[in-house]
Amino acid sequence: MGFLDDIKNKIFGAPAPAAAPASVATPAPSPAAAAQKQAALDAGMEAANKVIAEALAKKQAEAQVDVAAILDAAVAASGQKLNWKTSIVDLMKALNLDSSLTARKALADELGYEGDKSDSATMNIWLHKQVLRRLAENGGKVPETLLA
Repeated sequence: MGFLDDIKNKIFGAPAPAAAPASVATPAPSPAAAAQKQAALDAGMEAANKVIAEALAKKQAEAQVDVAAILDAAVAASGQKLNWKTSIVDLMKALNLDSSLTARKALADELGYEGDKSDSATMNIWLHKQVLRRLAENGGKVPETLLA
């Protein structure tokens, strides 16, 4: 799990573990019955997948996480004067994450930063934009002015 995952988990919450499917033993049907049953299952699965995809898209649109509200609340709870809207360091501090230069360099590596990491100001600006962009790509509602 990387630094971006830590940030996403703080914003969106940790993902729930997947449940293992239960297995049920059933007797084998005749080949003709099995083919007929499989065709019906395939048609049903195709229709079900379409309904599920539509429902997920609708739910995702409705359930966008308000990143700004969460970060504003985190800043308020921190008791510090932090400006997460312009600073990756403050964004990480608001989420109670390691914001050290070493941590930010690791985040830069994780996100594919190709610039000079010794130029921390340039790297920080790039990191801030990338983190907000990635949050938006993963279902976060981020103000457009912060994505420009």
